Amino acid sequence: MRLVVQRVKNAKVEVENKIVGKIDKGYMVLVGVGPNDTEKEADYLVKKLINLRVFEDENGKMNLSIKDVNGALLLISQFTLYADCSGGNRPSFINAAKPEKANELYEYFCKKCSENVPVEKGIFGAKMEVTLQNSGPVTILLEK
Repeated sequence: MRLVVQRVKNAKVEVENKIVGKIDKGYMVLVGVGPNDTEKEADYLVKKLINLRVFEDENGKMNLSIKDVNGALLLISQFTLYADCSGGNRPSFINAAKPEKANELYEYFCKKCSENVPVEKGIFGAKMEVTLQNSGPVTILLEK
């Protein structure tokens, strides 16, 4: 699994001009699933994401987790995180999990995250418009 984590002041996702997910302070996370990923990888990344300390403490040091600041997650499925551009200019997505498996693991990941912090999400497989105000900016790549 691959995550692109962006610390945000706010973020939202729209499908067909309707807001389907919206958060204030927290992380907007793009979630990619590979063909060999299992709940084991998802569990590892849930723990890593929830405990990631990239919010400033009273001394301005990145020392606080999303739980510490009462933040929320906006989770967006993103198969293009597995794009392979090595063979030309048109990406291949053969390294991404098939939609059925990817959706199952994405939903599992969302459920596990929601056991720790508030979660909003996009709609798997939909054409989505994501708007965010990056804070910092802080962008972290996590992979397992």
